[in-house]
Amino acid sequence: MTIAFIHDNRAFLPEIEAYISFFSAYPGIITEVRKQSGLQGTPADVEWYFMGTQVRRKKNTVVIHEYASASIPPFAALKNVIKKNINCLPDYRIFYSDYVRQQFDFSDSIPYGLRGHGILNIEPVSKKVEKRYDFIYAGNIDEKRGIDVLLNCFAKGNLSDRTLLVLSKHYTQTALRLSGCKNIYFKGPVPYHQVYAYIDQCRYAINFMPDIAPFNKQVSAKFLDYAACRIPVVTSDYQWIKEFESLYGGRYFYLLPDLSNFTWEHISAFPYAMPDLREWTWEKQIEKSGITAFLQKRFPELDLGGNSNGSG
Repeated sequence: MTIAFIHDNRAFLPEIEAYISFFSAYPGIITEVRKQSGLQGTPADVEWYFMGTQVRRKKNTVVIHEYASASIPPFAALKNVIKKNINCLPDYRIFYSDYVRQQFDFSDSIPYGLRGHGILNIEPVSKKVEKRYDFIYAGNIDEKRGIDVLLNCFAKGNLSDRTLLVLSKHYTQTALRLSGCKNIYFKGPVPYHQVYAYIDQCRYAINFMPDIAPFNKQVSAKFLDYAACRIPVVTSDYQWIKEFESLYGGRYFYLLPDLSNFTWEHISAFPYAMPDLREWTWEKQIEKSGITAFLQKRFPELDLGGNSNGSG
C-alpha cells in the first residue's frame, strides 16, 4: 500500500515526518510526499490531504482530509463555509482538535478522529548543551500573529541586551528590517528532526500567541516541542495554555498583554516546572486519531495492530 501525503508547502507540517516514521515501521506500507499538482504520476492507494481544498477525487483511491487549523480572520467563518462546501467528500477526516472540528461543523456521516501535535521524546536531555542564545521563538512570524511587538522587545526594548533565535521561514523582509540588531538571529527552515537541537541551545523559549480565535483555542505545537526539551517557557496568557496547564501541570511565565513584565529580572527569577507529556508522543496522538483502525478495515491484508477508535 502506498500513502501519498499531499500539501502545498506553505505551512510547517512536522506531522508529515511523524506520519512517515510511524507508517514506515509497518511492512507493506510505502510513504511519499507530493504536491497536488504532482498527482498525475504513479497512483497511490491513499491520498492524504492537508487542507486546503480538494474539489475532485479519483475512483478506487482512499482519501483522507486533515484539518490542522480553522480559518483565520478576516472572514474566518465565511472561509470555513467555503472550504466545507467546495471540498469533495473524503473517506476519513482528521482534525487537530475538537475546536477545529466544530468550526467546520460537517453534517455528513464521514468518520473522523482527533490528533494533536506530538513530541519526539519525553526524556530529559542527557548531556549538557552549550546555551548559545538567551531565547528562542519557533514558528510562523506572519503579521496576523502580531509578532512585531515581541521582536521590538529585543530590537529596542527591555531585552535589547539579550539574544533571540527566530526559527522560522519566509522571514526575509523581517530579517532585513532588523538587520541592525546583532542580538536577533534568524534561521530556517529547519527539518523537524533538527528543531530540538536548536531549542536545546537556548535558555528560555517563547510561546507567543495572539489572544484571538482560532490561535487561542488550538494546540500550540511549538509549546509542546519546547516542553519536550524541558526548557523554561515564557508564554502569552490565553485559553489553550491555561487549559493545558490545568490538565498536565507545569509552571510557565505568563506575559502581560503589554509585555511590561517581559524583563530579564522577572524571567530569570520565576520558578518554572515541566508538564507531564506522556500522552503527547506522536505514536499516541496518531493512534488516538483512529486512522490505523480505519486503514486496517480498508486494507485487511495489512497488520497495523491498532485498537484506536475514530469518531463520527
